[in-house]
Amino acid sequence: MDRHVDLAIIGAGPAGLAAAVSARKAGIDNIVIYERDEKLGGILNQCIHNGFGLHTFKEELTGPEYAGRFINKVRELGIRCETSSMVVSISPEREITIVSKRYGMRVVKAEAIVLAMGCRERPRGALNIPGMRPQGIYTAGAAQKLVNCEGYVPGKEVVILGSGDIGLIMARRMTLEGAHVKLVAELMPYSGGLKRNIVQCLDDFGIPLKLSHTVVDIKGKRQLEGVTIAEVGPGGKVIPGTEEFYECDTLLLSCGLIPENELSLTAGVGINRVTNGPFVDDRLETDVPGIFACGNVLHVHDLVDYVSEEADRAGRHAAEFILRHGKKANPENIVNVIPCDGVRYTVPVTIDTGNIEEDIHIRFRVGSVIRKVTIRLMCGDRELASKRRTIVVPSEMEDVILRKSVLEDVDGDIRVVLEGGEA
Repeated sequence: MDRHVDLAIIGAGPAGLAAAVSARKAGIDNIVIYERDEKLGGILNQCIHNGFGLHTFKEELTGPEYAGRFINKVRELGIRCETSSMVVSISPEREITIVSKRYGMRVVKAEAIVLAMGCRERPRGALNIPGMRPQGIYTAGAAQKLVNCEGYVPGKEVVILGSGDIGLIMARRMTLEGAHVKLVAELMPYSGGLKRNIVQCLDDFGIPLKLSHTVVDIKGKRQLEGVTIAEVGPGGKVIPGTEEFYECDTLLLSCGLIPENELSLTAGVGINRVTNGPFVDDRLETDVPGIFACGNVLHVHDLVDYVSEEADRAGRHAAEFILRHGKKANPENIVNVIPCDGVRYTVPVTIDTGNIEEDIHIRFRVGSVIRKVTIRLMCGDRELASKRRTIVVPSEMEDVILRKSVLEDVDGDIRVVLEGGEA
């Protein structure tokens, strides 16, 4: 039973697995992955649809296949994994309190920690939908697990609220299982999912998507009998007279994902209230030395391939932290990355220009749909990088690369600016 590890990784989903592989290749031997579930792989175990791995492995895989590639690497490298082990707190001194069947409760000291806990779905209680609490209301992810892992189809007449990617994928999945998906309603005037999922999961199956619509009432006491959908105007206010009733026995909620950062808070990690994930620098280190974050616990990603790429960097930099015995950056070399009008946040939020080892990805999301826009990274009047986009949407993460050669003589804060554009 360990009392000390070099690197502790919290979570054995795609982020945690990739970070562990990267850290081992960087020279760290004493690595332990702590996972509260009984299996490795995280959410990918229930994502049996294809579309994973095109960037990472240059081929199309299902979720379990993608996870399996990294699980095999972890096992080949001899990285220890403790499943059915629940981390309940992390101290700023990197002391981890763990509860498990095998060891009971114990405290493990880590030289460095990678946070890779993923995210959770926004539940009905956070949506303020009036009505009773009948059977038949599920988050899209819960329904996905029931269908794909448990072999149980929750209903036959389905309405989906929210057009996040899980909701779109479940619209197709429920249809393939013989259910009738009547519509997908989306509060915003744009979809919350990827364009390809709208085409493949809704258009190809004739499932209507109603933008600027939401559920305003739920009928049924013991069992769901139907929902009332209405159009919303500016500010999300319901437009009177637009109400429509849909009989259904199942309502799936796909209304956003929230990074799972309760453990980060116990460690004193600063949280960005826009992303609900930690503030990190270009090494993906949080404002608590030796604690790194990657994947959906940091900010919600579109593709698992991007999660793995980010986790690879987090694991490598965590290894560097251990090997250099926590050497700190010179504050004089730190520059801020500042999101300007139209940009909601950036990852990272700071860059150490005195220790640039590689090109840096500046990732962010916009607050609204904008067409014909140029993304510019500016330091004063100097342009460091730019990217032309036909359209940017809140549901798709943007990525602009800052070249190492450009960063070496940056002497001020970097602004992420959107120029031009048509709403």
